[in-house]
Amino acid sequence: MNETDYMVRATAADGQVRAFAITARNLAEEARRRHNTSPVVTAALGRLLAGGAMMGAMMKGEKDILTLQVRGDGPMKGMTVTADAGGNVKGYPLVPDVLLPVNDKGKLDVSGAVGAGFLRVIKDLGLKEPYTGQVDLVTGEIAEDLTYYFAASEQTPSAVGLGVLMEKNNTVKQAGGFIVQLLPGAAEEVVDKLEQKVAELHSVTDLLEQGDTPEELLGRLLGDLELTVIDRLPARFHCNCSKERVKKALFSLGAKELKEMIEEAKPIEVNCQFCNSSYQFTPEELKEIIA
Repeated sequence: MNETDYMVRATAADGQVRAFAITARNLAEEARRRHNTSPVVTAALGRLLAGGAMMGAMMKGEKDILTLQVRGDGPMKGMTVTADAGGNVKGYPLVPDVLLPVNDKGKLDVSGAVGAGFLRVIKDLGLKEPYTGQVDLVTGEIAEDLTYYFAASEQTPSAVGLGVLMEKNNTVKQAGGFIVQLLPGAAEEVVDKLEQKVAELHSVTDLLEQGDTPEELLGRLLGDLELTVIDRLPARFHCNCSKERVKKALFSLGAKELKEMIEEAKPIEVNCQFCNSSYQFTPEELKEIIA
């Protein structure tokens, strides 16, 4: 089994199709560990992290940032994931400890945990205004919701498959997925062939459990269409928070608020939502920030 997560970018059918696939077990497990998530929340967040990492890899600029926000009326309330173009992704659930019975297929009930609501995609490409697209959740299962987003918001017919498989001890056993997109002007026979292959592929996690790599996943979908892998890049759960960055955030609160904190004469603790790291500041350190 490949010990490091990675994703591949590929094209097929002479540039009529672009494709991404990822193995994401470690990054999903890292998210589970940091946020202490229940199995159904781990599955939901793991799927969104895998999807986010691949969508991040679609962006061109090194400093481009993609944010995916899911908000629903289920007990999980939602989750947020951000990714860059280099395979770094992070995210958090709003409610980490939701417990639900399995669904009628005997699987973790991600849809029930998320509920009805919306998916928002925000792309910060360094322009004045970030690009924002929003669609209603179709199923709350994440893959179908991303498929619908691509069709409705970006007018790109896509097939998205995402999966997270849990161990008996509730750690992550497998996680990963694919995104395959038809580019404008794709020939009818390419569309038909792809639709047939996607319909035949029933479970991403079964294939990962069998040992399929991202390349092999795409091979199953696009092998007959002259699949060409362009590049491979590592994928990881990575948060760029640091004490320095938190210091800057505290500085931006202004002297008045900081003075009130100092008067309490107790250290304060600041928690990063994305990675659950905590940073402590003593009253002396707060005085230094004001100075």
